[in-house]
Amino acid sequence: MNIILVSDSLAKSRSVTLSQAQVALVALGILAAGFVLAIATYAVTMKFATDLRNPYLRSLVTALHQEEIKRTESEMKDTVNSLAVKLGELQARILRLDAFGERLAKAAGIKPSEFRFDETPGRGGAAPSEALSRDLTVPEFRQQLDEISRILDDRTDKLGVLDSVFMDDRLARKAIPTTLPVEQGYYSSNFGYRIDPITGRSSFHTGVDIIASPGTPVVAAAGGVVSAAEFHPEYGYIIDIDHDNGLTSRYAHLQKGSSVKAGDIVLKGQSIARVGSTGRTTGPHLHFEVREKGIPLNPNKFFALDRREPGSRQPVALRR
Repeated sequence: MNIILVSDSLAKSRSVTLSQAQVALVALGILAAGFVLAIATYAVTMKFATDLRNPYLRSLVTALHQEEIKRTESEMKDTVNSLAVKLGELQARILRLDAFGERLAKAAGIKPSEFRFDETPGRGGAAPSEALSRDLTVPEFRQQLDEISRILDDRTDKLGVLDSVFMDDRLARKAIPTTLPVEQGYYSSNFGYRIDPITGRSSFHTGVDIIASPGTPVVAAAGGVVSAAEFHPEYGYIIDIDHDNGLTSRYAHLQKGSSVKAGDIVLKGQSIARVGSTGRTTGPHLHFEVREKGIPLNPNKFFALDRREPGSRQPVALRR
């Protein structure tokens, strides 16, 4: 680039030659100077805007402040909403823990008045000094919520395992034949060796005979699946129930026409038939057996287990 300088003070004109790099450098300098001037003008204007009487500058500053306030309020609202959602999740988990606790306390036989889950635990202490106390920051508060959430998850999992164990135990008890099959009656023959009422010879009695009026309801001593509901030459009409733990129970000498059939699922205490006098018998009564893998067991041992449960029916005294 050639620049020609002409002046009255000069006897003749002068020319200056600039390279491309020098031209670019000059242009960059002009732009930098303009930018610095603009920044300086803006800073001075903002700093002294409140002292100026220009309404435009005042409205500009006010608009900037309001925009900043709105942005801060929006961020604070988002933070509060996020914390509220987290708090709601923690409250739901606490309710679940309370339900677990009440169920476990009931299963353990603890009175509700002795162990209340809906009460806030008492806490207190001396007021902290100003030097040793401070307000929690939002990140610290979030960290505390996350830690409580982790602890609640851990406690919920552990209580869930305990609840499952108690549930399995309760289900196992329902599958053990501990309920007396007839509500009223008395024993006419016990488990073990006896004088056979028909042959008069000593023989082993594989169950217990319970005298009851014909038509007396017979109930399942435990829950299970009916494996047989048929006529037997010696036992008469029978019902066999499989309790799925190696135990089976038999109800014999029943009236014809039971209320269940093979394959039915029955619950503990459910009516299944009525007392009769069918098969090899001298009169109306219920013959009741409990077997483990085919081996006869003394039913009285199972009835003794039922005495631990309040409100259970107790076996009547044995009549010799």
